[in-house]
Amino acid sequence: MGSVDRQHSTPQLLNRLRMRQIALLLALDELGTLRAAAEHLGLTQPAATKMLHELETALGQRLFERVGRGLQRNAAGDRVIAHFQSIRGSMEALNRELGEIRAGGIGKLTIGSIMAASPGRLTHALLRLKQEMPMLAVEVAVDTSDRLLAQLDEGVLDLVIGRMTGTVNLPCRFRAIDDEALALIAANDHPLARRRKLDLPALLDYPWVLQPPGSPMRDLIEREFRENELRLPRGLIETGSILTTINLVRDSQFLAVVPQAVALGDAQHGKVRVLPYRFARTLESYGSIVPEERPPSRAALRFLELLHEAR
Repeated sequence: MGSVDRQHSTPQLLNRLRMRQIALLLALDELGTLRAAAEHLGLTQPAATKMLHELETALGQRLFERVGRGLQRNAAGDRVIAHFQSIRGSMEALNRELGEIRAGGIGKLTIGSIMAASPGRLTHALLRLKQEMPMLAVEVAVDTSDRLLAQLDEGVLDLVIGRMTGTVNLPCRFRAIDDEALALIAANDHPLARRRKLDLPALLDYPWVLQPPGSPMRDLIEREFRENELRLPRGLIETGSILTTINLVRDSQFLAVVPQAVALGDAQHGKVRVLPYRFARTLESYGSIVPEERPPSRAALRFLELLHEAR
C-alpha cells in the first residue's frame, strides 16, 4: 500500500479528525457563513478558518470554493457534510440512551411509522413488546417515509417502518414487510358515495386532501394524473396526518387517498365511504429500516423480531 493510501486510511483519518472540526462544518452548513459558525462555537473567525483548513488537510480534499466573500460547498463538501450529519445522528441516539440509563430506566425506543403499518403490525408488535418490557418508554411518530427518514438521519428516531425513498444519507438495512394498497375515500353522504364505477375525470369536480410533495403516495397519485393527461385538482389541502385527513373528509366533499388498511377500518366503523376507484399502480413494499452504523438497542432488536412475526 502506498504512502498516500496509508495517509488516508480509515485509522489514520480517525486519528486526525477532531469532533470540534465536525461541529464547525455542521454549524457552517446550518448557518451559512464561517463567521456565524465561529460565533456559534465561541471561536474567532481566524481560528475557525485555521480549523477548516486543518480539516481539509486531514481529509485530503478541498470542501469549499470561495465565491466572492463567501464559501460554496463543492461535491466533496456535500458528501463530507452528509456523513458528518450521520455522525451527529449517532451521537444523538447515544446521548438519548445514556440519559435513560442515568435516569434509572431501562431505555427508550423511538419509532417512526407510515400510516399503513399502524392499524395492524405496529400495534401488535408494540403491545407484545410492552408485555415483555413494561418499563420501556416508547415514542411513535407517524408520518410519510421521506420525513421519517430525515429524522432517522438526524438520530431523532431509532428505526423506521416505511420505504427507502433515497433521501437518507446513512447506509441502512431494509427488510420488507408488506405491500400497501391504496383507497380513495369520501364522506358517507358524498355525491359520489353511491356510484358503482368511477373514472379519474369524474373526481376533478371535488376538492382533495393529499400527502405533501415528496412522499411515495403523493408521487404515485401525481403519476396517475400525468398518465391520464390530467392536472392535479387546485386548492389542495396537504397534510401527512391521517387523523386530519379523515376528519376533513367526514365533514365535507373532500376526497382523499389513504392506505387501504386504514380506509377499510374506518369504513367498517361508519366514518367514511371507500369509493370504487382503483389506481393503476400500487406502492412498493414497506418494511423496517435500521441504520447500519448504529448498533440497535436490545429493545429495538426485540421490537423488530415481533414486528416481522406479526400477522
